[in-house]
Amino acid sequence: MPAPARRDDYDRGVARRRNARELERVAAARGPPRDAPAPPISEPLAMLARRGLAPRASPPDVPFDPSGPPACSAAIAERLGHYAFRLFLRGAILRGRGFTPGEATRYLDAGQARDMADACVALGLAAPIGRGRYRLVRRARSFGGTLEWWLARELHERLGLDVATGVRTGAPGVGGDLDVVAAGEGKLVYVEAKSSPPKHVTTAEIRAFLRRVAAVRPDVALFVVDTALRLSDKILPMFVEALARAGASAPVPRRVVRETWALGPQLYLVNAREDLADNVCRAIAEGFRALAPRIVPGDRGES
Repeated sequence: MPAPARRDDYDRGVARRRNARELERVAAARGPPRDAPAPPISEPLAMLARRGLAPRASPPDVPFDPSGPPACSAAIAERLGHYAFRLFLRGAILRGRGFTPGEATRYLDAGQARDMADACVALGLAAPIGRGRYRLVRRARSFGGTLEWWLARELHERLGLDVATGVRTGAPGVGGDLDVVAAGEGKLVYVEAKSSPPKHVTTAEIRAFLRRVAAVRPDVALFVVDTALRLSDKILPMFVEALARAGASAPVPRRVVRETWALGPQLYLVNAREDLADNVCRAIAEGFRALAPRIVPGDRGES
């Protein structure tokens, strides 16, 4: 049987615990804490900070100066309300070295495409470079930033929401930006905006979106696809499957209007059929109503 360990052997192997006086002296000897980070400058960012995140907004990636004259921004936003113009500008952005009107989109006839190109020139977005070709005055990486800018502006103008775009959450292990975050009535809205057609939306993107939702815990979350195509063909089944794989109970999709779908009271899928901004506002309204207490017995919050 081995001899019991001596006390001095134990003290050499295990650091002696400091007494209360020593702990206080060590704490008092520390320097002052670093300056606290600057407070968020907008309510959406403040709401993210209250959730323990470290939000940081990035400059908008748009083919114009977003800090330009208000009248110019208003004119651009008005044009972006037209689905055909969004399709045209998306194609023009993809052709950074220049484009003919017909090259920017295949969904318009020649006359309509020329009108769109002329509209871009009138708005200061593009300039003619000869031989019937045009080039955007200011480059953008993709149309996504413009779509986010426009949706944020519409939410502010139509619903009076405070908005921010292109926000990094700072959440560990959660990649990607929050395309649009909006705050109103003490509620946080998160909008993921996709400018590609449904066939280009992947399961990985949907799962990443759901991870961001889980990290941010918004009151209402929207997955918005700027397309006139049906979401029920591909996007809706992909969401149902992704939620099931994540361990959520199988949601029963509910049509709100046209191709705007509710997957429970806080998650909505939205497309551009008829009017994208109207559909987004309708989904947010549905979400806010679903979060409100029921007043009349049996009331389901329906209009």
